[in-house]
Amino acid sequence: MNITTAYVRRKLQGYYTPQEAGNLSRLICCEIFGQRTVDYYLGKDITLSAKAKQELESILTRLHNFEPIQYILGEARFLGRTLCVTPDVLIPRPETEELVELMLKELSPASRVLDIGTGSGCIAVSLAKELPESQVTAWDVSEKALSVAALNGGALRASIRFEQRDVLTYTPDVTECYDVIVSNPPYVTEAEKAEMEQNVLDWEPSLALFVPDADPLRFYRRIAVLGLEMLVPGGKLYFEINRAFGEDTVSMLRDLGYRTVRLQKDISHNDRFVIAEK
Repeated sequence: MNITTAYVRRKLQGYYTPQEAGNLSRLICCEIFGQRTVDYYLGKDITLSAKAKQELESILTRLHNFEPIQYILGEARFLGRTLCVTPDVLIPRPETEELVELMLKELSPASRVLDIGTGSGCIAVSLAKELPESQVTAWDVSEKALSVAALNGGALRASIRFEQRDVLTYTPDVTECYDVIVSNPPYVTEAEKAEMEQNVLDWEPSLALFVPDADPLRFYRRIAVLGLEMLVPGGKLYFEINRAFGEDTVSMLRDLGYRTVRLQKDISHNDRFVIAEK
C-alpha cells in the first residue's frame, strides 16, 4: 500500500468502513490525482505538489462531512457513460440503470419518449444514445437540474428536447403525443428520513427525494393522469417506485384504466418497477 493510500485510509477511519475507505482512496488517487490504476494496485506511491496536498486535505474534510464522492468528483457513471453531477441533481442509482436496461429490451427503436423529472438526464441521455431514431423529451421542475441535464446531453451528443415543467400543475397541449412516458420521481416518504444515510439526507436535493406521508403516490397518480391524455393507444408508462408501495401503485393504475400493469423486482429482489399500458 502506498503512502498516500495509507494516509487517506487512516484519515477516513471512524467515518467509513474499511471497504468504503479503500474505494475512496482509489478514486482519490486515480480519478483526482491521475495515478494509473495498475500503479495504484501495485502499491506505487504518487508525488503530490504542495497545491495537490492542500487539495487532498480539502477533499478529506468534505468526506468527513459525508459529502458524496460523486459531487466531489463532479461526475458519476451510468451505463458505461460519465455524467456530470452536482448537488442540484440526484446521483444516478444502479436501480435506475436496471430500469433503462428493461426499457431498451422492450421499446421500439423509433419511439417518442418523455422522461419526467429528468434530474441529471441519465435516463433521457441513455435512451437517446441507445435508440438514436427515437425522439426524446425531458422535463424537470428545477431550472438548475435542467442545466445539468442539458450539459450532459450536449457533452454526449444526445438529441434531447429539454423543457422546464411542473408536472403537478402542467396542462398538456393537445398536440403532445408520446409512445412512452418514463419517470423516477420523488418517492421517499418523510417518515423514511430516519432510515436514510447521512450522505443522502444532508447532500442530495430534497426536492427530488421526498413526498408527503399522506400522499406517497402523488407524482405517479399525476403522471398516470397525464398519460391518459398524452400517450398513444397502447403507449406505456415505466415507473421506478418506492418498494413499499408496489401493490398500491399497481392498484392505482388499474383504477385509472391502465391494462397489463406489471410489478417487477430489482436485482436485490425489491419491488422497484411498474410498467403499464394505456
